[in-house]
Amino acid sequence: MERNSFSLMTTLVLIIIYLLACTAIIFAASSNPADFVRRSCKTTLYPDVCYKSLVSYAPSVKHSPHQLAYAALTVSIDRVRSVSSFVAHMSARPKPNSFFENERSIEGGVIRDCTDNLKDSIDQLKQSIKEMGHLGRAKASRYAWHLNNVETWVSGALTDETTCLESLSQSTEPKVKAAIRKKVVEAAQVTSNALALVNQLGTH
Repeated sequence: MERNSFSLMTTLVLIIIYLLACTAIIFAASSNPADFVRRSCKTTLYPDVCYKSLVSYAPSVKHSPHQLAYAALTVSIDRVRSVSSFVAHMSARPKPNSFFENERSIEGGVIRDCTDNLKDSIDQLKQSIKEMGHLGRAKASRYAWHLNNVETWVSGALTDETTCLESLSQSTEPKVKAAIRKKVVEAAQVTSNALALVNQLGTH
């Protein structure tokens, strides 16, 4: 009888140890910074783009929604700067003396309009990143005000990127238009994701 009791007790202890080990494994997995980034990105419109662009920041972000949003804004401004340089290069292409020189001139003007919109987007993203610094140190009574400023500037940046796309008219050479559109759309997706992560700060 005592042997059976001992055997039962041993079995219970082993089960408890097993359950504790499973719990530890689950907790370790859920506390992985990369998993935090993946879960946070699910709230965005482009979760795959979000995760791929931010997973390298996971070690520094850890489990901080504020740091993740800050990283997203940093990625966004870097992406828009890159696109702006690309579009500016397209507008500076040499224009051959031909029957189509006037069309080329119109195309250059359209592309420059797009570049101007991207520069405005960069300025607004700079403002949002600066405001994020204030947000991190803000008292509770001022937190919502700073957060609203960040949201306003990121939203404005996204609008500028959309306006750039809309400015590409029929006068733009199809291949050039497609190349610019692809890069601007990719930048806009990153900015959209950054805005979604910033908006999430209002729920924490």
